[in-house]
Amino acid sequence: MQVEKNASEMTIISYRTDLIQFFDFISDKNSVSPDDVTEEMVTHKSVREYLSYLQNRGFSRSTMARKLATLRSFVRYLCREGVLQGNPIAAVSTPKQEKKLPRFLYPLEIELLLDAPDISKSGGIRNKAILELLYATGIRVSELVTLDIQNVDTEEGYVKVTGKGNKERIVPMGKNASLSLKMYYPMRTKDLRKASNDDEPAVFLNKFGQRLTARSVRNIINKYVQQVALNQKVSPHTLRHTFATHLLNGG
Repeated sequence: MQVEKNASEMTIISYRTDLIQFFDFISDKNSVSPDDVTEEMVTHKSVREYLSYLQNRGFSRSTMARKLATLRSFVRYLCREGVLQGNPIAAVSTPKQEKKLPRFLYPLEIELLLDAPDISKSGGIRNKAILELLYATGIRVSELVTLDIQNVDTEEGYVKVTGKGNKERIVPMGKNASLSLKMYYPMRTKDLRKASNDDEPAVFLNKFGQRLTARSVRNIINKYVQQVALNQKVSPHTLRHTFATHLLNGG
């Protein structure tokens, strides 16, 4: 199997551990040694019983699914080699994965994150505007980086966003995001003049006066997450979910 899958040493160790555990279960169930386990003992029923055994021992569904995937791979290999005439576990369904609730930031956490950029520097002013706008509007990072200057009205307090399927929508952004953008715009103008790129319509620019990328925005968020020592992974989607959660809670 190692040659066939071109798997790493750690993957092979994981496969081996999973298979040993399964054969130990089958041997105990049939009161035989692991070396005496026969193909007749590996059935749809025995695999289902094995999954129940894992569940009762507190294994997560994702771990159970991985162990079942190992068994499936092994049984398919045996079928190809002619050791088994049919696949006895083909119909065994994979355990459904637990649905993880999307993580959001509590008010104190979001306050720390929004206050993290150093607004004595032009980069910090831009980054604060990015964080404030993401939190205030709940827009996607892909929508944020495609914003052009004519899509933003800081006086009326809204942005015109082009989302999936090229559908446009008007999104209110609130006072803090508007103020952050007003503070950022003079820095943006300086960056454009420095880069001799006055025609660039993008709201958020890199140091070369070009449109900021989604990857850069993610890096910016990660930078401030580490700076304020939030012990979790925070993505642009986390800010979207935080926006929705605080909106529902009347924040």
